[in-house]
Amino acid sequence: MLKAISKFSLLFLIPSLCLHAAHAQKASAQKESAQSPSAQTLPCQWKAVSSEHQKPKPKVALVLGSGGARGYAHIGVIDVLEQNGIRPDMIVGTSAGSIVGAIYASGKTPEQMKNIAMDLKSDDVRDFTLSKQGFFNGQKIANYVNAQVDNTLLENMKIPFYVVATELKSGQDVVFRQGDTGKAVMASTSIPSMFVPTKIGEQEYVDGGLVHPVPVSIAKQLGADMIIAVDILARPEHTETSNVWGLFNQNINIMQNRLADYEVKQADIVIRPDIREKAHVFSVGSRTQTIQAGEVAAQNQIDQLQKALIAKKNQLQAEHDDLQVCQH
Repeated sequence: MLKAISKFSLLFLIPSLCLHAAHAQKASAQKESAQSPSAQTLPCQWKAVSSEHQKPKPKVALVLGSGGARGYAHIGVIDVLEQNGIRPDMIVGTSAGSIVGAIYASGKTPEQMKNIAMDLKSDDVRDFTLSKQGFFNGQKIANYVNAQVDNTLLENMKIPFYVVATELKSGQDVVFRQGDTGKAVMASTSIPSMFVPTKIGEQEYVDGGLVHPVPVSIAKQLGADMIIAVDILARPEHTETSNVWGLFNQNINIMQNRLADYEVKQADIVIRPDIREKAHVFSVGSRTQTIQAGEVAAQNQIDQLQKALIAKKNQLQAEHDDLQVCQH
């Protein structure tokens, strides 16, 4: 049973607190909208003047999805992107993706991230508890993540970083963008019935993968021009269902895959590592294979990605030129 629990709960790379909840996010979004009005609602002359000082560079979002120990694959994807000169302007992570996203956004290189993955020990992130709400407390995950990011707050990340979680009582998605990084990741990775919900202020939060297993729509709301989504969810056809934990896994896989299929349609590029490894989450061999699966999947998409980037730049250039014509 511990092995099965680890598969879901030991998410591999696993001050005052000032985290935004739903109302704060809406207020912030409204404020940002007021400061940066949509071009479609502005007079032609105003748009043309402001556009003179803007270069047509697309804002690229890297969306890292949930998937437990399969999250090691995110490192392989990031490595290939970096090797090809592709560095995101923002990162949106949920569950396992929030752990990798936090470490990458803090400034760690892919090589450093691989070393961190290989050095991870079960006691670094595993904290059993006696509670009616779950087997694990989750505080060790928060502490571990904060140690890896040098206690950098979300708003001070080198790459803008956003963590997706679910508010337990309402079931609404929440995007953390300020405050304690480890605590936000702890909330995003709190798998119901396994982890005790993460309490922040008066609210309790659970796994972001419940509502956004691959949070592409969040990236769009945050203003991304181009979205690279990494889907590491287990495919239902490869899930063992001969025991109670396998059935539990399958229920989650079916639910999350349906949600993910809907969201990834909004992405420009979708990278899906082929991960069928069933070894223990703390097996070094398993980590290596999963990272490599991410590398292979990203490399297979790199030509299409480069073409999509060029097309997006050309589109923005054309819009920029139209504004110049509009001015005259």
